Amino acid sequence: MAIEVARANDYDALPMAFDFPSPEWTAAYKDAINQNESYKKSGKDWTHGVVAYVVKAEPDLGIPEDTAMLMDLHGGECREAKLVTGAEAQSAPFVIVASYAQWKQVIKREIDPTKALMQGKLKLTKGHMPTMVKYVHASKDLVESTAKVPTKFRGE
Repeated sequence: MAIEVARANDYDALPMAFDFPSPEWTAAYKDAINQNESYKKSGKDWTHGVVAYVVKAEPDLGIPEDTAMLMDLHGGECREAKLVTGAEAQSAPFVIVASYAQWKQVIKREIDPTKALMQGKLKLTKGHMPTMVKYVHASKDLVESTAKVPTKFRGE
């Protein structure tokens, strides 16, 4: 029986985990969305503008102020994604706000984003709720895209 020995460059192919939230995580999320064939179909009719996902400030986790991922979603693709301040996020037509713990549950697929919005776990602070509900399948596909991003959660 042969024993395989890992060589140093074998680990180069392993995906690095990205801190959530961070510019790197946000860029990887954009790539994951654009590689998601299901989202291309479920989000094809989304022409309602940018969506901001705001993570509320949690200084104990190294998030000193509200931080947001500004996602330019349009026609089943993500045209741009960037990490911005909570104040900058208010320019988006749709703003969803939640604690770090709630976003972590969404990313880990422990809670459904649409149900969480309806239950007030995620708060739509700007935008039209019936429009969000209409795109329930697109929301689920966006969450599936987060599962493709190797994520390092703070405090773990």
